Amino acid sequence: MDILFAQIQSDLRSNDALRQSSALLTSLQQSAAGRDTSLIAKTAVAEIIAAPASAVSKKLAFDLIRSSRLTSDLWDTVSSSIKSDLDFPDPDVASAAINILSAVPGYRLQDLIEDCGKQIGFCFDSTSENLRCSVTETLGCVLAREGTVTMCEGNVGVMERVSAWWMRIAGNMLDRSDLVARVAFESVGRLFREFEGKRMSRLAGDKLVDSENSVAIRSNWVVAMVDFVWKKRRMLMARSLVLPVESFRATVFPLVYAVKAVVSGSVETIRTLSRSRSGGLLGSGDAERFVGVSDVVLHLAPFLESLDPALIFEVGINMLYLADVPGGKPEWASASIIAILTLWDRQEFSSARESIVRAVVTNLHLLDLNMQVLLFKRLLLMVRNLRAESDRMHALACICRTALCVDLFGKESVRRGQKPLAGTDIASLFEDARTKEDLHTATSKSLFREELVASLVESCFQLSLPLPEQRKSGMESRVIGALAYGTGYGALNWTGPALEVVEVCCPCVKWNCEGRTYAIDCYLKLLVRLCHIYETRGGVKRVKDGASQDQILNLTRLQTLQHNLVRDLREINTPRVCARLIWAIAEHIDLEGLDPLLADDPDDTLNIIVSNIHKVLFNVDASSTSTNRLQDVQAVLLSAQILGSRNARAGQLLSKELEEFRNHALADSVNKHQCRLILRRIKYASEHAESRWAGVSDAKGDYPFSHHKLTVQFYEVAAAQDRKLEGLVHKAILELWRPDPSELAILLSKNIDSVLLKVPPRAYTLSGSSDPCYVEGYHLTDPTDGRVTLHLKVLNLTELELNRVDIRVGLTGALYFMDGSPQAVRQLRNLVSQDPVLCSVTVGISHFERCSLWVQVLYYPFHGTTYVDYEGDYAEEDAQIARQKQSSKAELGGPVILRCQPYKIPLTELLLPHKISPVEYFRLWPSLPAIVEYTGTYTYEGSGFKATAAQQYGSSPFLSGLKSLASKPFHKVCSHIIRTVAGFELCFAAKTWHGGFLGMMVFGASEVSRNVDLGDETTIMTCKFVVRASDASITKEIEADLQGWLDDLTDGGVEYMPEEEVKAAAAERLRISMERIALLRAAKPSPESDESEEEGNEVEEQVDNEGKKKKKKKKKDKRGDDEEDEKNKGPSTLSKLTAEEAEQRALQSAVLQEWHMLCKERDTKLY
Repeated sequence: MDILFAQIQSDLRSNDALRQSSALLTSLQQSAAGRDTSLIAKTAVAEIIAAPASAVSKKLAFDLIRSSRLTSDLWDTVSSSIKSDLDFPDPDVASAAINILSAVPGYRLQDLIEDCGKQIGFCFDSTSENLRCSVTETLGCVLAREGTVTMCEGNVGVMERVSAWWMRIAGNMLDRSDLVARVAFESVGRLFREFEGKRMSRLAGDKLVDSENSVAIRSNWVVAMVDFVWKKRRMLMARSLVLPVESFRATVFPLVYAVKAVVSGSVETIRTLSRSRSGGLLGSGDAERFVGVSDVVLHLAPFLESLDPALIFEVGINMLYLADVPGGKPEWASASIIAILTLWDRQEFSSARESIVRAVVTNLHLLDLNMQVLLFKRLLLMVRNLRAESDRMHALACICRTALCVDLFGKESVRRGQKPLAGTDIASLFEDARTKEDLHTATSKSLFREELVASLVESCFQLSLPLPEQRKSGMESRVIGALAYGTGYGALNWTGPALEVVEVCCPCVKWNCEGRTYAIDCYLKLLVRLCHIYETRGGVKRVKDGASQDQILNLTRLQTLQHNLVRDLREINTPRVCARLIWAIAEHIDLEGLDPLLADDPDDTLNIIVSNIHKVLFNVDASSTSTNRLQDVQAVLLSAQILGSRNARAGQLLSKELEEFRNHALADSVNKHQCRLILRRIKYASEHAESRWAGVSDAKGDYPFSHHKLTVQFYEVAAAQDRKLEGLVHKAILELWRPDPSELAILLSKNIDSVLLKVPPRAYTLSGSSDPCYVEGYHLTDPTDGRVTLHLKVLNLTELELNRVDIRVGLTGALYFMDGSPQAVRQLRNLVSQDPVLCSVTVGISHFERCSLWVQVLYYPFHGTTYVDYEGDYAEEDAQIARQKQSSKAELGGPVILRCQPYKIPLTELLLPHKISPVEYFRLWPSLPAIVEYTGTYTYEGSGFKATAAQQYGSSPFLSGLKSLASKPFHKVCSHIIRTVAGFELCFAAKTWHGGFLGMMVFGASEVSRNVDLGDETTIMTCKFVVRASDASITKEIEADLQGWLDDLTDGGVEYMPEEEVKAAAAERLRISMERIALLRAAKPSPESDESEEEGNEVEEQVDNEGKKKKKKKKKDKRGDDEEDEKNKGPSTLSKLTAEEAEQRALQSAVLQEWHMLCKERDTKLY
């Protein structure tokens, strides 16, 4: 390898262009193979880039630079060469110099823009097509970057120059050269896409946080491009028509985006963000805007019949965007969707089927009602064949929402006197043979039917909630309008389509899903909700009671459905589903309307229910996939109580079953006592028949069952599949019905609000107070790629100009450099006094471990007084260069080394917050094997009077020393908080970057519960931390430095207290309490002795007799114990829980109650 590199260097030093090109090609091949070519890059910079050479050699040398690491002095050489090459007569050489601008570091790019701005501007007017194409393409990539926006924010001259270049790029869309015009269209489209899909708080890598000025700068460029495209739209459309067909695709998006921005009015909002003083588009009224949209549609429509699948897809998607603007026509959307659907069967576009379906189902609401009905069944078949789960669930959510919209819209149109349209009801939409077969088959290997039922039911629940606020325009505006039109903004109008969903999905209760119950639970939950709303237990409502004809019809349909479900009880495969279905229909089924003459008929509804209750009670199958006996027996016992109290015949039949079960060996003591209580209630209800609802509480409409399993069943395959399906369905439904607005959308709707912009991270000082260089740093994390970027600011505090400063960064812990080197070196040049210089280092993290970055600053006070050829650091150097470097150290005078404080990465930064409910949290908590417990103390400042006043006025009576927790990733998804007067409990859950799970509980006392004197202003509070994790390495890393972990959590607000000190403090408190008790007892007056001697003797005799009786009783107890040991002990109702277990269970019940209250408050706030 050394011989090959030496030969390459020899060829590069020759003046033969052919040998140089061949050597550069070989170097690029070695670089692609993963070998370090930095030494060759150094030679290429010196012999080709910095010297006159051919255009081909220059381009190859620049390509080699892109794949190599250059030091600061080499970038100085490259920058000076770029400046000279821009004035070179050969346009191909200037073109190569322009192309390398995209690879120049950001700190060098600003100097190049300032020094070479005129030469770059002259390139736009060059007669060379190659040079115009290069400058348009390169600046289109460079100017849209975050770094360029930040650069313009700090330099007005650069901002004006960049803005002028954007206008030149826009003008090149009309260039005479097809290549230049295509590249200009792509550059403008890239700017639009960057602005449209931008996340304003992106902190990955070296991306800086956007400020208000940077948002305004980017908005100003977008507004300028939109105005140009709108004014020149006819010329741009004519220019695009003469482009080659393969280049036409690049012209579509810029035209569509600009026209839609003008027609929808969003350009005016962007103009407000840009703080531009221009008055906007003059003379563009509504008529001209509509004509502009129509012109673009007519311009694009012929290309829907193209032979290029990519062009058809691009044109179709963009025409769908135009169909959504005010004045858009359904014909535009239908033509686009039909053209996109033709790509489904084309072999060359088979890999993009997910994109086709997503594009169609997302824009399905733009079609008219007839077209939606015609396409519905075909789309259902297409969604079934999608392979990716996320795409399939999103498409299912869109289809289910479309079905509800079509049903509501069709019924409301009929109510308003319009002609009914066939096939708009839910039953007709899902009547195809494949779907019917899936729904009516008991056993199936496909999960699609469960996904379909769950998505339909969850969509109904979303429809029952208040609709989001309707916007003026946008893709969701028509959906919200259609739903509002169909429901009439009525609170209960959603029950109509929900009833049809319940009827269509009725066969799902007979499924055998191998232990999975999520889809069936969703269905039964909706059934219970509808039954509770229609209140079937009160009998059929009449017109005179205020019910409409539709309500009476729906109530009759629901009662018929309940009786059909009762008949299906015989075909249900598992006792678990049988018990849950009995629960779902027991509270509301109409038993009074049953025919008494059919009391002995086995097909009678009540007889079927009683026989199935008997089947569940006496079931001996204990497999976890088919039954959960404890839960199932409790469900049917409560259902028997409800049924027996409501109907006399049901009470008689169920009393016999309960008596039989009570005397059976399968019933434990709890079941026996519960059966006795239920029998008494049924008897009381039968004896007080005049009181219609005797012994029956009000119907709750609650469905308390879930597919969640106990901890021991957590790793079952069925439970895991249920949890996965629930997550996919909920994510798809919420993203579609309640999407979180992007930060750009918030800025566009609410203008610039400083609260919405992220606060820059906190910087820490790393240098000492007397160091000649001030160094501070902050870090940004990217959990997706597992990277951390340390940003450093170096400030020269001396009065001298430091010609060279080296920043060396070393690593400890789980950190590693991307290129595998042991340390990073950043060479800074020409540090002027009091002028800050920025640099950054990006490292990766391999696992969860405490890690640090160690920074050293080396500066050379006498650097530059003597000429040194090169001071770079390379791994592969020959002996001659090493000797030159050693001899140059004496001339430099040796560096001054400043060792800075280590920059520690907090362990909390390596954790991702995990959103979890209390039920799931308590289920997971015992299954986490690794555990660590410790105690912390914090200072609470304030008197007891202040704490009481804080509680009175709504402030929290605890956590005053733990306020910093609110800013940590843990607290963002705090599972729950229990607040009591005596104390508090906080539960958090998080995942590490590498998949580990971690849970933490914090217990503490409330400040108002302490006996604080009114004059005491300082109190030391204690709190208990319990951390459990899925891997012992996580807790081991936390336990290695508990004080550091507490500092990361609370920003130094809590101090670790060893267990010995905790026990000593507890013993001291106990001793003080005992002393106080002893003092209180000593202070009590002695009782007066007025008793006579006879009474005293009688007392002594009585004591003796009692002592003898106690001895006899002890002997009898021992005999009784021996006899009981010989006999088998039956089940007992006595609790064997310890005090800690009883406290934990009580705490869990309090948590669940608190969680439900918080959910209600959250719903009230959101909707």
